[in-house]
Amino acid sequence: MEIGTRYEPQNIEMKWYKHWLEKKYFTPRDAGPKYSIVIPPPNITGRIHMGHALNITIQDILSRYKRMQGFDVLWLPGEDHAGIATQTAVEKYLSTQGKSRRDYSREEFLEIVWDWANKYRNEIKKQIMSIGASVDWTRERFTLDEGLSKAVRKVFVDLYKKGLIYKGKYIVNWCHRCGTVLSDEEVDYHEEEGALYHIKYPIKGEDDYLVIATTRPETMLGDTAVAVHPSDERYKKYIGKTAILPLVGRELPIIADNYVDPSFGTGALKVTPAHDPNDYLIGQRHSLPFVDIFDEHIVINENGGKFKGMKADEARKAVVEELEALGYLVKIEKLKHSVGRCYRCDTVVEPRLMDQWFVSMKPLAKRAIEAVENGEVKFVPERWKKVYLNWMYEIRDWCISRQLWWGHRIPVWKCEDCGHYNVSEDDPKVCEKCGSTHLVQDEDVLDTWFSSALWPFSTMGWPERTADLERYYPTDVLVTGFDIIFFWVARMIMMGYEFMGDKPFSEVYIHQLVRDKFGRKMSKSLGNGIDPLEVIDEYGADPMRFTLAILAAQGRDLKLDVRFFDTYKKFANKIWNATRFVLMNLEDFEKQPIKTSELKLVDKWILSRLQKVIKKVTEALDNYDFNIAASEIYNFFWDELCDWYIEAVKSRLKTEERKTVQNVLVYVLDMSLRLLHPFMPFLTEELWTKLPTATESLVIAEWPKVFNEYNDEESEKRFEQIMEIIRGVRNVRAEVNVPQSTKVKMFTKGALSQEEQDYIKFLGNVEDIEFVDERPQLCATAYVSPNLETYVSLGSLIDVKAEVARLKKKFEKLRADLEKFAKKLEDENFLKNAPEDIVEETREKQRIFNEQISKIEQIIHDLEENG
Repeated sequence: MEIGTRYEPQNIEMKWYKHWLEKKYFTPRDAGPKYSIVIPPPNITGRIHMGHALNITIQDILSRYKRMQGFDVLWLPGEDHAGIATQTAVEKYLSTQGKSRRDYSREEFLEIVWDWANKYRNEIKKQIMSIGASVDWTRERFTLDEGLSKAVRKVFVDLYKKGLIYKGKYIVNWCHRCGTVLSDEEVDYHEEEGALYHIKYPIKGEDDYLVIATTRPETMLGDTAVAVHPSDERYKKYIGKTAILPLVGRELPIIADNYVDPSFGTGALKVTPAHDPNDYLIGQRHSLPFVDIFDEHIVINENGGKFKGMKADEARKAVVEELEALGYLVKIEKLKHSVGRCYRCDTVVEPRLMDQWFVSMKPLAKRAIEAVENGEVKFVPERWKKVYLNWMYEIRDWCISRQLWWGHRIPVWKCEDCGHYNVSEDDPKVCEKCGSTHLVQDEDVLDTWFSSALWPFSTMGWPERTADLERYYPTDVLVTGFDIIFFWVARMIMMGYEFMGDKPFSEVYIHQLVRDKFGRKMSKSLGNGIDPLEVIDEYGADPMRFTLAILAAQGRDLKLDVRFFDTYKKFANKIWNATRFVLMNLEDFEKQPIKTSELKLVDKWILSRLQKVIKKVTEALDNYDFNIAASEIYNFFWDELCDWYIEAVKSRLKTEERKTVQNVLVYVLDMSLRLLHPFMPFLTEELWTKLPTATESLVIAEWPKVFNEYNDEESEKRFEQIMEIIRGVRNVRAEVNVPQSTKVKMFTKGALSQEEQDYIKFLGNVEDIEFVDERPQLCATAYVSPNLETYVSLGSLIDVKAEVARLKKKFEKLRADLEKFAKKLEDENFLKNAPEDIVEETREKQRIFNEQISKIEQIIHDLEENG
């Protein structure tokens, strides 16, 4: 059966995906050992990016691999409603039409967001399909589905009844642009240029003052104390006295607290309990009043006196001007300091004292810590275990309320008559305490991550005890990025043990961050992002997937250059052309057992090499070494199968050995396509189904097994030596500028069988091999081993003097370049400060140049000594 002359991915990809869906190959069949994965649900805020593409590719490699191994695979898909991210995106969309959220009622706005959600859920589904993801779409879930909403309510109510959810006044992170509180993990901190303002605080009743240094002079309007370290000799005499707050006149007690850092600023701290989380704790310890100076828009309120109505940055300027005018400002120093910004809109986050709903986390964290410590849940690479545990040991209560409209509404109804909170899975009609019907539901919604934390079991039907939960929970692996270990991974582990009594997954594979070719994070501001959908349009899904897999080395960020996609599209073409060659030579094919007694050396070699590759790819996939697995099959297929085996057997296809060669070719190609299938599903399905040995579909074909009878170390050694000799002959040709098409004569000291000679002549384009006892003149060394030496005759091919002069010039240039690499690698600063991959790249260049210099040195020596 023939195929077209060109690999055209657009003609095969969606054809096969539709076929797979029609045949329900991705829907588990409840037979065999189970293997389950839940997809990290993409946010419904737009197109997927290259990080998603890597994540989906890795999960699909695992799913297809396990399916071929006979596992009953469930890969469950879905999307996240992404509260703050989606509401922000919709509000930005409305702003382009001159509208804002406040122009609509809550119900009207939510209708708009639901339209957005439905549109983008459909878009995301198409995008995931285009990558080739073998997810079970019949089980697709959304975090605002009715079933998942029911699970969310039950968890909230259960935790509340256990005393683990409470409402309290705490310092929280407030984004005034999004109009909501943020969790600590939703605040991005960056070093920014700022200033340190030194301000005099007079001492009451004395002609003295303390100097306070602050980065936020506007918040002094909310100061309620001055604090110093109890052991700071400079300030011991002031403890117990009273300072007067400039501009406001408020009396401030001067207190001692161990939190104060004597080495920062002046060592005296203004304490603003309503606007700083550390000051809040000091305020609690010393029973200080809390003075809130901002409204929800971070505009100064009535507590700010004459500065009321000013935005924070305006107030800062006005406060500093007045301090200077009144003689309170001592100096202003430049300072780099950490500034928290909203992870969604980049607005500076303001600490505010607010009433919010919290989850008490320490009781939930205990079992989740034990699970990772004792290996019930494993992190790959293992170094992420420490990151997880460090955070869990210091875990703080989780603020779960958000001042948004889009999301899971908090299931709490306050009674307007008695003030009781009614917390219920179903909407209550009357107050459970006083019987009143005057109930008002809390306006806030839950943090997106609250529903995401339930994802592994809520998607399988919990709180109902479904067949899916019984069979597929806990899942086997979670594939995710390091940036959501705290947001999501930790919370899923905690909720899994709390509500299922079991871990949500056995292993957590933390994949790499996709960076640009210079190692920079991809971002809109840098304009260096690579759109996976555009890559698929230009190169095909399979080359993109293979590129991501072969670059996905554990523990190392992935540096992506668009040229790589072209490299692996060439590989796809190679697979296509090799298969086409085989198919064109199968018109009289008869499947028959491969008998080792009928095999030539090259047949034994390729069959033995295939067994090694099957073993290595299988082991690599079992260990999440996707780059190693991809490299093994890439090198085998391109180098060994195409460039050596197929070239070596072409002539035998025209002889009585045709049947043997056909069967070896079909078997090796069949197994190779199976090994490639998890990486390149579309291409391999298209080609595999054309093989005479193909069955129903490669998706459900058996994963290759190692056949020990094909293992043949001796044949591998013998043919490897032949390859080395031929490479040596080719290298000599290349170094002395003799075309590869020019036949050469070879001299040999040592033994070569006739079969070995035939391979060397055919594949090395050698016209004659002469056996000698001594090395002849005017020849270059091609290969040397203890028992065999081979030389290429150069006498009639080159002008020896001119060639020696040219090679010496090349030698000097290479040596100069090599010295540059050596100097770099001797430089301690370079080794310490340069990225690891740059250092490795320099070492690799040094190695390659050393090899080239050695080869040229040998040829110069050969020509001068024997010329």
